[in-house]
Amino acid sequence: MAMSRVSRKALLAIGALALAGALAWAYQSGKLPGFAAKDQGPGAARSRGPGGGVVTATAAKTRLDDVPVTIDAVGTVQALNTVTIRTQVDGRLLRLAFTEGQDVRKGDILAEIDPALYQAQYDQAVAKKAQDEANLANARVDMARYEKLVVGNFASKQQHATQKATVAQLEALVRADKAAIDNTKTTLDYATIRSPIDGRAGIRLVDVGNILHASDATGIVVITQLKPIYVVFTVPQQTLPAVQKAQADGAAKVSALAPDNATPIEIGELSVIDNQIDQMTGTVRIKAIFVNQSLALWPGQFVNVRLTLDTLKKVVVAPSHAVQRGPSGAFVYVLGPDDIATIREVTTGRQDEKIAVITSGLQPGEVVLTSGFSRLSDGAKVQIVHATSAADGDSAEGSGEDERAKPARGAPPRAQGNRMKK
Repeated sequence: MAMSRVSRKALLAIGALALAGALAWAYQSGKLPGFAAKDQGPGAARSRGPGGGVVTATAAKTRLDDVPVTIDAVGTVQALNTVTIRTQVDGRLLRLAFTEGQDVRKGDILAEIDPALYQAQYDQAVAKKAQDEANLANARVDMARYEKLVVGNFASKQQHATQKATVAQLEALVRADKAAIDNTKTTLDYATIRSPIDGRAGIRLVDVGNILHASDATGIVVITQLKPIYVVFTVPQQTLPAVQKAQADGAAKVSALAPDNATPIEIGELSVIDNQIDQMTGTVRIKAIFVNQSLALWPGQFVNVRLTLDTLKKVVVAPSHAVQRGPSGAFVYVLGPDDIATIREVTTGRQDEKIAVITSGLQPGEVVLTSGFSRLSDGAKVQIVHATSAADGDSAEGSGEDERAKPARGAPPRAQGNRMKK
C-alpha cells in the first residue's frame, strides 16, 4: 500500500514536468494561444538593440563639400604705429589743439609751447647774418681797390692778400649765420607740435600751463594708428612649411573671430613670418594685417585667429560626432534598408568640432547615425527622430522625406521639421 502511494506521487511529478515542458515549447514556438513567438527567425535578434527594442537615434547625410585647411590660434591686436608725442624744446604749454579720442592727420597741430624765447633767438640770428653780409660787401669793395693798386704798384701784394683773406673769412661767417638761422628756425618750429602720423589721439597726459622739458619721461599724448592694424599670433613650428607654402601661393587668409570662435570679425592676410623659432616654446610668430575699416579690432585686444592654409576640393564630409573610435580605428553606423544600422570602418582626414573629412569608407548621400551610440549595435533596428545635414547642427528641412528616415510602423509620427536634406 505504501509502495502504491509513492508510485502515484512519482507519476504526478513526472506528469507536471511534462506539462511544463510542453507549455514552454508552445510559448517559444508561438503556438500557445494569446502569445506571439519570441523570435520570428534568425534575423529577429539582429533587428533589435541591446535592450531588446528599437533604438531611437538621429541621422545625417554625407555630402561633397570644399573644406578649408586651417590653423586656430589666439592673437594680440597691435597698432600699425604708436607714437608718444613729446616736446623737443623746454617751455610752458600754451594750448592743446586736439580733443581726446579725436582722429588726427599727419601734420595736424597737437600742442603749442611758448615760442617767445625761440622767436627772439631766430630774429637775432637773422640780424647777425645781415650784419656779416654788410661787412662782406664792404670787404669785397676794398679787395677790388687793392687789385687795381697792386697793378700800378701803389699797394703791396701783402696788403692785397690780407684783404682777400678777410673776404674769405666774412663769406664763411655768412654761411655760419645761415646755418644758425636754420637751427633757430627749426627750434622755433619745435614749439609747434604736430602729429607725425595719421591716427587717433588718446587721453592727454599733461594739462595746459605746465612747464615741459625735452627730457620729460611723460609725453603729451599717445597717437595710435588703427587703420590698418596688425594681429600677432604664434603657430607650432611643425606647421611652418605649410604656412610658408600658403604665403607663397597667396592663399594665406587670416580671420579674426568673435569669442564664439565662429563669427568672423575681420578678414585680413598674412603679412610677416618671423625669421626665427622660439626655442623655449617651439613656436613661430606670425603677423597678419587687417584693413579694420569698421574699427572692430582694437590695440591690446585678444582675438581668436584662424589661418587658412589650403582648401580641400570636393571631399566627403560627415558630422564629427558620427565618427566613433574603436580598437580597429574609426567607424560609423550607416543606416541601411529597413532602418537597420550597420557598422562601417572609415578613414578620416581633417576633423574639427563640426565636420570630419571621410577619405574612404563612405559615399556622398549615405545616411550615418549621429546619436544613440550607447544602445546601438551592428544590425540594430533604428527609428530616426531628428535628421541633420552633414555640416549642420540643427534640423534641416528638405523638399521630401527620406524613406529611411520614417518611423517604424506603429511608431508615433515625428514633428514636421524632422526631415533629411535631399
